[in-house]
Amino acid sequence: QVQLVESGGGLVQAGGSLRLSCAASSNTVRINAMGWYRQAPGKQRELVAAISSGGSTNYADTVKGRFTISRDNAKNTVYLQMNSLKPKEKAVYYCASGLTYWGQGAQVSVSS
Repeated sequence: QVQLVESGGGLVQAGGSLRLSCAASSNTVRINAMGWYRQAPGKQRELVAAISSGGSTNYADTVKGRFTISRDNAKNTVYLQMNSLKPKEKAVYYCASGLTYWGQGAQVSVSS
């Protein structure tokens, strides 16, 4: 079993920044692609950012230029730096490993 634990969520004002982290219980961060997803109330889960085992990244059009996904293989941790946050981006952000393992989510709230 792979355990993923998100942290770093919280409340920020519009235009503020947060850095989410996802700590894994194994070397899954190195082996598998990792992704950050979010789900807002009443909406479907959507991919925010992903990073492959080789380091290639992909972002949703709505966040590109503002969000950055990165990883630290030595620490078995993946990060999501979120800048210039918008109120509509209030959601629970989930870390996923290879679309197989999921964290419990981190709440991100953005006040206007």
